[in-house]
Amino acid sequence: MGINIAIDGPSGAGKSTLSRKLAERLNYIYVDTGALYRTVGLYILRKKIDPSDVEKVEAALPEIEVSLRYINGEQYVYLNGEDVSSDIRIHEVSQYASLVSAVPAVRRFLFETQRRLAEEHDVIMDGRDIGTVVLPDAEVKIFLTASAEVRAQRRYNELLERGQQVSYKQVLADVCRRDEQDMNRSVAPLKPAEDSVIVDTSDCSFDESLALLYQTVQERLRRP
Repeated sequence: MGINIAIDGPSGAGKSTLSRKLAERLNYIYVDTGALYRTVGLYILRKKIDPSDVEKVEAALPEIEVSLRYINGEQYVYLNGEDVSSDIRIHEVSQYASLVSAVPAVRRFLFETQRRLAEEHDVIMDGRDIGTVVLPDAEVKIFLTASAEVRAQRRYNELLERGQQVSYKQVLADVCRRDEQDMNRSVAPLKPAEDSVIVDTSDCSFDESLALLYQTVQERLRRP
C-alpha cells in the first residue's frame, strides 16, 4: 500500500492543477478522479442521453472503458481507447460530470480503478469524496476551497485561455449550481472528512497555494 494523500473540495478550487504540481514536487502519482467522471459524462453527452435519467446512464456503463495512462509524468485519459484528455475539459461536460457522479452505479464503476491506483503507488488523489469514501485511511486529507466568486473567476480565465466563449456570470451560476448538486446529492456528498485540514486559497496566488499545500502535507506526514 502506497502513501495516500486525499485532496477534496468544490469545483474550481484548483484541485487538479495544484494536486498535479504537488505530486511532481513529491514524486507521487497524480490521480485526477474528476477526469474519470468527466469521461463518463462525455460519453453520456455524446450519446445524447439525459444525465438525469439514472436507468439510461446505468445501461450505458457496460459500453464504457475508462483508463488512465502516465506518459512522461503527465496523466492522459482514454475513453474506449480514444485520448479524450482535452475533450473532457469543455464547459458542457462539467455539468454532465456532476450529474452522472450522483449515480451510485457510476461511482461503483469507477471505485475500483481509484482504489487500485492507490494500492499500487504513492498517490495524490483529488475529487469530492476521496477522504470520506474512496481513501478513508489516507495519511493526509485536505479540503481545498475558495469563495464561489474566486473559483468562478479562475474557471472563467481558464476557459478563455482554451478559446471557449463564456461569460463570467454564466460560469459563476454554474459553479454555484455545481456546489448545490455536489453538497446535496444522496450518495457521497461533498463535505470535509472529519480529520481533514481545511485549506482556503481565496486570498492566495497559485505559488502561495502550492506552498501552503506542501507545508500542510509535510506537517501531517511528520506527525507521530
